[in-house]
Amino acid sequence: MLQSTRLRALLAGPNPLPSIGIYDCFSARVAAHAGIPVLSISGNALTASVLGFPDLGLITMSEVVAAARNIANSVDVPVLADGDTGYGNSLNAMRTIREFEAAGIAGLSLEDQVFPKRSSTIGKPAIIPVGEMVVKLKAACEARRTSDFIIIGRTDARSVEGVDGTIERAVRYCEAGADMIFVSSLETPEEMRKVCAAVPRPVKINVIEGNPPAKYTMSELFSFGFRLVGYAGILQRAAGKAMQACIETFRREETTEGGLRDLLMTTAERYEVLDVAYYKALEKRLADSLATEK
Repeated sequence: MLQSTRLRALLAGPNPLPSIGIYDCFSARVAAHAGIPVLSISGNALTASVLGFPDLGLITMSEVVAAARNIANSVDVPVLADGDTGYGNSLNAMRTIREFEAAGIAGLSLEDQVFPKRSSTIGKPAIIPVGEMVVKLKAACEARRTSDFIIIGRTDARSVEGVDGTIERAVRYCEAGADMIFVSSLETPEEMRKVCAAVPRPVKINVIEGNPPAKYTMSELFSFGFRLVGYAGILQRAAGKAMQACIETFRREETTEGGLRDLLMTTAERYEVLDVAYYKALEKRLADSLATEK
């Protein structure tokens, strides 16, 4: 089964879906091993991981596709990716869909910011006219090879056009063929309920610490009407905090055998995440098969 097909089945099921933001193969395996049903490649975190840059539209499509292909191949759960603006106009968006679909990604978000985009956590975004985004989404839907590939229309209009403008755009994006709508920067439960009630497709929200949606539990956000709740950057920020603590402890103690050990995954835990037992069993089976053939 294609992971896009699996994701469509999950979206059609009775259970709301949490999604953890990942940024490389190891973070993807950690999240999948913990039972997270859908993974989302955080464009912000991926840019930091691959380039060491902030999320200002500096990363290229080919760099993101290369990373996404490896991530999708490393786990057996659906992976969503951040396609930014489609890396240009509607023609660029069509190629973007083809490349990510071929990489094994289950779905891709396209946003209505100008190109190059900037993370809404860095500053107020500039958005393109709604008609331009509608054409881009129609082109994206035309480009996909299988109808199961999920196309997510993201709007950053809340901080520019308000809630009503956001809803108008979201509905137009659904009419253009978007399978899901990702709404950024909503602030109150009333806004969230209003958007979810008005949009005829599943709605996704991202939770970032310190922003208004972070005041509410995942269950509360599901009750507002969201179908997919993403926690985009928590693994990278957790890893960064742990790295800082590791270095500080090492500098203080000058050994890895003191308090530092409590901060570290054991080798056995790391190998469990990487499924070393599977590869050892596979290696043995192939070796036994070779011995039989001789």
